[in-house]
Amino acid sequence: MFYDGISFSHSSWQLNQHEMNKTLQREINLAKNIQSQLLNGKTPTFEGGEVAGTSLPARLIGGDYYDFYPLVNGKIRIVIGDVMGKGIPAAMLMILTRGAFRSAAESTQSPGETLTAMNQALYDDLRNLKSFVTLFCADWDPISGVFSFANAGHNLPLLICGRDRIVKSLPKVSGIMVGGLPNQIYKEESITLSNSDTVFFYTDGIVEAVDKNGEQYQLQRLMTTLTELQDKGVEEIQKGVMDSIHDFTESLPQKDDITMVILKITNEKSDITSFNSPVLTI
Repeated sequence: MFYDGISFSHSSWQLNQHEMNKTLQREINLAKNIQSQLLNGKTPTFEGGEVAGTSLPARLIGGDYYDFYPLVNGKIRIVIGDVMGKGIPAAMLMILTRGAFRSAAESTQSPGETLTAMNQALYDDLRNLKSFVTLFCADWDPISGVFSFANAGHNLPLLICGRDRIVKSLPKVSGIMVGGLPNQIYKEESITLSNSDTVFFYTDGIVEAVDKNGEQYQLQRLMTTLTELQDKGVEEIQKGVMDSIHDFTESLPQKDDITMVILKITNEKSDITSFNSPVLTI
């Protein structure tokens, strides 16, 4: 009976452990679904361009973040970010970052002000948790064509010039990561985008993806891939970049989250041959 008692206790422990594992797995899957819904929310539509984003976590859930926020003045505010760390802790901080962005976007006038407000809101929590977030925030104005942006320690997006058919980084604008130092003021830069120009936002999981030899995908390979895809729509560009990464890594397990946002300008300019001629839309 004594041995039977030990056997029974061990079986009960195994049963309880099994139930706990099932509960934990359900909760992780629920967290994954919540994060997926937040990341894959409604994508804004507007005349003169198209935008899309995608994120592929290295684990079930990740710490990368992107978001779109239509402003009352007709602009679209775009943000992409990377929380230090991976898995559940990073995902929790990503949700915190999302809330700070939504709140700041509603009450600020520009990308720089948005990052300043986010740093103010998140600094104490991030310091207590010994973490930080890199962010790149931009406003796209479909009416004027002006693309203004500010940076908090993130990778500079790439600009695919439709006219010159070249790929280059956006003009440099510096700023410390959110959670790095208190009371930061984030400076801004701006450029004017033309028809067929594309802005490619990304996290470092793309350029730091490795193959079986430990070689990294690197920025130059990404730029070459984007050059080959520049005539495609945003969805095809996303798929083409993902396919290129998978071919390079030969489907090895991801080491970091992979996230990208693509803004493509598609407005056609009117061709007016003379003052009295009819307007021809090409």
